[in-house]
Amino acid sequence: MNSVEPIKDKAVVNDIIDYLKLKSDRDALLFMFGIYSGLRISDIIKLRVRDVRGRDRIVVKETKTGKDKAVKINHALRKSIAAYIHDKKDYEVLFKSRQGINKPLSRQQAYNIINSAGKHFGLEHIGMHTMRKTFGFHIYQKTKDITLVQKLLNHSSPEFTLAYIGMTQKAMEDAVETLDY
Repeated sequence: MNSVEPIKDKAVVNDIIDYLKLKSDRDALLFMFGIYSGLRISDIIKLRVRDVRGRDRIVVKETKTGKDKAVKINHALRKSIAAYIHDKKDYEVLFKSRQGINKPLSRQQAYNIINSAGKHFGLEHIGMHTMRKTFGFHIYQKTKDITLVQKLLNHSSPEFTLAYIGMTQKAMEDAVETLDY
């Protein structure tokens, strides 16, 4: 399995959102949920409308760790959620499969949606962790606080988090190369 990378260019992130909106509001919200929350796809696809309606934060029990995690829903995501769920019932799955009644989107189908959108924009290394890595990368770019990103992603070390968000030796060397006083 190939390693996936964050989407580092904000313009591409926004282009993917717009592209997905043209295809499906559900698919656009799925992508937005990933890049704005940092949650794993396995936790996102289990959400129900009642979990997000009228909330500025949610608590999920992480599938991987079994721990409860509080997640802030920022303004942009809250606005998109409200528009998407306005006519939905609280018991409905947020990201409903087109197969079955009130059945959640499968992890495979979520992958197909995100991978297809990424390929459309020429992204080579895209997969389910791309959204989570994109979240971490942009939080780090904004704050330069790797400990904060580590805690948000529930990682065990800053070194792992740096590697996870694509801060490779080459990226660090490129950053040093741009210094000009």
